[in-house]
Amino acid sequence: MSKEIKEKKSKKKDPKLVKKIKQHMYKWHRTIGLITIIPVIFWTLSGLMHPFMAHFFKPEIAHDKLEQQIIDKNQLHFSIQEVLQKNNINEFKNFRIVSFNNVTYYQVKTISGALLYFDSSNAKKLENGDQKYAEWLSRYFLDDQKSAVKKSEIVTEFTEQYKYVNRYLPVYKLSFDRPDTMEVYVETSSGKLATYNPTSRQWFIWFFDTFHNWSFVDAITNNSIRIITMIFLLSIIGFSALSGILIYGLLWKQFKKTDSLQPKKGLRKYHRQIGIWISLFTLTFAFSGAYHATTKWAPYTLSQMVYEPTFETKAIPLASNTLNLDWSRFQNTGIITLNDTMYFRCQLLEKEKFKKPKADSNSKWNKKDDKKSEVVYINATTNKIVPNIDLEYAEFLAYYFTDGAPKAACCEMVETSDEPEASLENAKLLESKVLTDFESREYGFVNKRLPVVKLAYDTPEKTTYFIETATSRLAAKIKASDMVEGYSFAILHKFLFMDWAGKNIRDLTMVLAALTILIVSILGFILFLKK
Repeated sequence: MSKEIKEKKSKKKDPKLVKKIKQHMYKWHRTIGLITIIPVIFWTLSGLMHPFMAHFFKPEIAHDKLEQQIIDKNQLHFSIQEVLQKNNINEFKNFRIVSFNNVTYYQVKTISGALLYFDSSNAKKLENGDQKYAEWLSRYFLDDQKSAVKKSEIVTEFTEQYKYVNRYLPVYKLSFDRPDTMEVYVETSSGKLATYNPTSRQWFIWFFDTFHNWSFVDAITNNSIRIITMIFLLSIIGFSALSGILIYGLLWKQFKKTDSLQPKKGLRKYHRQIGIWISLFTLTFAFSGAYHATTKWAPYTLSQMVYEPTFETKAIPLASNTLNLDWSRFQNTGIITLNDTMYFRCQLLEKEKFKKPKADSNSKWNKKDDKKSEVVYINATTNKIVPNIDLEYAEFLAYYFTDGAPKAACCEMVETSDEPEASLENAKLLESKVLTDFESREYGFVNKRLPVVKLAYDTPEKTTYFIETATSRLAAKIKASDMVEGYSFAILHKFLFMDWAGKNIRDLTMVLAALTILIVSILGFILFLKK
């Protein structure tokens, strides 16, 4: 009799809402799980591959950057003005000096954007110079002078194999006739390696893009539908994890009564036990993934953020090979205009070349101590070095990229965003410094360009600009909201909180978390099939 009274009391304690939840919770959890089983398998499998391919099995290359060499002044028989005049070029955008195949050239960017090459010793034009330089760069990075080039092409927009994460545009893509079918992407305007993809990486990029970024939806519809679909499914996955937590966590006292009558054995037991522990990881992956997807609405326009005024050849009074500088340290030069004054921007090997900067041993980009460079600006009329121009020029460019500076038809800066940009005219500059190494948190390796000038402004959005003055480009623009999303993705999706244990342990933890989510999902699916 006392047993019956206890059962009646326990029934009275159950509110109507709890009864309703008890009746439908398993059903909801199962339905939600079934809807998301395929997306979960896609995301976990491709997610599992990322740390393996990006870290454990990352392909190596002989050289990942072009070492800056000292340019011998004796090789510069002709100034840039003389070379341009001899080739009937009256206007141009900029120039720099490149050396390859034991010859020194002036690389000139024309009004149309083409890159032309002129021998600095005789002023003669090198036919197909840009393509030849691209091939030379690729062979240098690969340390391969023998393999034939199967195909050489110019890439002007991001593709399925050349993703926006590589940043540089336009680039040359060179495909080599080798067992690994190596593809090398180089930016000839800066002499930089954009990326390189052997067969294994080409396959991985396709797999990850198809099953993690869902590029196949793009092919069927458009980018907006892809993002909406991903956010919708990730939200459902989040609800699935929450319903699991409700059943086996918060409402466990209610549900364990049914367990005592019909104990869960085998797969049901393992699905429940593993699922409750892995629900937190499922929530973090789903939330950070959905949050990250919301940043993909706007098209990528950073490659177009460049200041390129037109220079008249005859308007440059000072010959480029007569600059008043220490030629024993000379590495390169170009030309800029600031406040209606022209300057030669010169790069010299830093005097303190034997001073070793502190490097982060865990940083993949700090393989060895790089020789640092010093930047000086020489007035193109007076031939005098003007100090502190680099920071002033960076501030001008930041102002220009916020639409604050007047735009001439020649200056190619395209902004496709509809968001109003906060003016920097009255904004206080909170911080300005030159970055010669990647800072893993705010300005990391993914941003590619170095050195850059960091400019942090006191705007409503707390915007920070990273300017590459060597190319007059905007390397990155980071708002407070971008930092919040960045940290969300880094901590919750890429397990930045495990950095203290080292990259190997961090990546292993990610793999185990994704693998466990996959196992729980498959166990749940098998249970449904059995029932």
